[in-house]
Amino acid sequence: MARRQALLLAVVAVAATVCLAPLASATYWMVGDEGGWRAKFNQTGWADGKTFMVGDNLLFMYQQGAHTVIQVGKDDFVSCNLQGKQLGSWTSGNDIVHLDKPGKVWFFCSVPGHCDNGMKLVVDVQDAAPAPVVSPAPAPQW
Repeated sequence: MARRQALLLAVVAVAATVCLAPLASATYWMVGDEGGWRAKFNQTGWADGKTFMVGDNLLFMYQQGAHTVIQVGKDDFVSCNLQGKQLGSWTSGNDIVHLDKPGKVWFFCSVPGHCDNGMKLVVDVQDAAPAPVVSPAPAPQW
């Protein structure tokens, strides 16, 4: 009986490690670091050299009412099209954006003139590392 409980405990521990490891490794990125989300943001190169992974979160910090965070497609991002399709919108000043799939994600501030003055960000989200392959334990010989 004790061996069966120990084996069950080992299987549960391995399953928990495999399932929960991606959650434990998520990174919270404060966009703009101590300067936050601000005018002329794109001139800082903030995203350069950073690796964003599926499961990470972007924290946009700014004065509520002074800015916004809008997620758009590439064409609207490039042209700062304020009338384009919004894929997401945040206005609290303490916004958390969860990166839930790989690929490029484009953001800008929708206050007129802010995007044109560089308040925009693109991040390239990488697929999370695949879960480790765990070989099944040999069946116990009872």
